[in-house]
Amino acid sequence: MRKYLSFFIKCFVFIFIVALFSGCLKDTATHTFTYSWYEPLYKTKAEVIADIKSNPSQQIEHPGKIFINGKYIYLNETGKGIHIIDNSLPSSPKNIAFISIAGNVDMAIKGNTLYADLYNDLVTLDITNPMQVATTKIIKNAFPDNLYASYAVDSNKIIYDWKRHDTIVLSDDNLPQQSWPGGVYYNGNASMQNSNSNSGQKGVAGSMARFALVNNYLYTVGYTSLNVFDISTLQQPDFDNKVNIGSWNIETIFPFKNKLFIGSQNGMYIFNISKPDQPEAEGQFGHLRSCDPVIAEDSFAYVTLRSGTACQGFSNELDILQLTNISNPSLVKSYNLTNPHGLSKDGNLLFICDGADGLKVYNTSDVNKLDLIMHFTGAETYDVIANNKIALVVAKDGLYQYDYANASDIHLLSKINITE
Repeated sequence: MRKYLSFFIKCFVFIFIVALFSGCLKDTATHTFTYSWYEPLYKTKAEVIADIKSNPSQQIEHPGKIFINGKYIYLNETGKGIHIIDNSLPSSPKNIAFISIAGNVDMAIKGNTLYADLYNDLVTLDITNPMQVATTKIIKNAFPDNLYASYAVDSNKIIYDWKRHDTIVLSDDNLPQQSWPGGVYYNGNASMQNSNSNSGQKGVAGSMARFALVNNYLYTVGYTSLNVFDISTLQQPDFDNKVNIGSWNIETIFPFKNKLFIGSQNGMYIFNISKPDQPEAEGQFGHLRSCDPVIAEDSFAYVTLRSGTACQGFSNELDILQLTNISNPSLVKSYNLTNPHGLSKDGNLLFICDGADGLKVYNTSDVNKLDLIMHFTGAETYDVIANNKIALVVAKDGLYQYDYANASDIHLLSKINITE
């Protein structure tokens, strides 16, 4: 008996020492976690071009740029194409069709013509009948500095979609959790620019655009450049000119009268387009590094700055700039915000999408003392178009429409849910 007891004691001591020693080396507790990666799905370019048409409607998953044209809403599905929504009755909008455009991020509409990017190419579409959209012209390599396209093409094939893979693994607590390095997915924010009042354009868009229409010209911004397209013949545009902006990380463009207000991550740049095919730099306003959409009117420009991984900045604010001296805009006042994205203005009402803090509506009668008159929470908002007494808001979970005919009674009209 003593022999067996001695054996058990020795075993216990041995196990205890091993466990203690191992614990000194590392904590052996493990847990499971899930990471996601995206596999690119390819088609030939001929297949991609053949699919640019009015296809059956699809669920909205990753909304991007947005444009209102007549009774229709055109909503970008980031990297995939454009949803067509019949908004004849804003209280009950209907998702009626989907235009498949691989790599699509931006768009602009004039009359019955829609301009969109297909990775590096510019696609022109006849949308006279939204249910029978047809391609009229493709300008190849119109956007050579489109960074999204740099990893989009594989030989003669093009990425038209991404397949998500979710993987569950065991991990030691002491080991850093690494994201999968092989999958890339671009998920842009919702946005675009306001229409120019002198352009004759019926369409209206938001504030974070990279496309702008003024009279007979389409202006687009790349990473460092401003591109000019002659659209005198709407459905047969021609590349006209390319101008270096003098900065990098260009994000947005907003047209007002004979000016282009260009937002970058380190400032606002103003270009004069009195000679529409030869834009000339006229002024700028620098700021700390932040994402930067901008809108403008006769006397003031409104710029939202936000922090974020892509912007590498720490400012979250609204800057109001005086435009009396257009070559040297001056700061009137800054207002602290949570994480502002897109913005839109109608009369004295200023609508700001403040990220996870929802939609905020201000009275701007006195720019030195903005009055917050309405704050809608519960949605992570990206961009807004205020037009014809209806504010169209793109958020993470849906497409919202608010009636602001009565500024003291702004209320929700409808919502189209977004699936994930």
